Amino acid sequence: MMELFEKIKTKIESTLCDSFVEVRNERSQHVGHSAGGAHVGIKVIYEGFKDKTIVEQHQMIYRILKDEMKTEIHSLQIETKVN
Repeated sequence: MMELFEKIKTKIESTLCDSFVEVRNERSQHVGHSAGGAHVGIKVIYEGFKDKTIVEQHQMIYRILKDEMKTEIHSLQIETKVN
């Protein structure tokens, strides 16, 4: 699981240069939920989010993690902020 979290962090940071990325395991919020895949929470602070709507900011993150969303991530909670 930690490998996935590091991979997520690295992918976002390498795509959104000079961003701050925090990745959390949100599994505890889904107790009794038997779905496969990781439950992930991320916080991304990035100057490039300026002048973008929250939807556009989240779309940027989903594009970066599109492969992981298909196979490894079941649930993704995103918090974005401008630096």
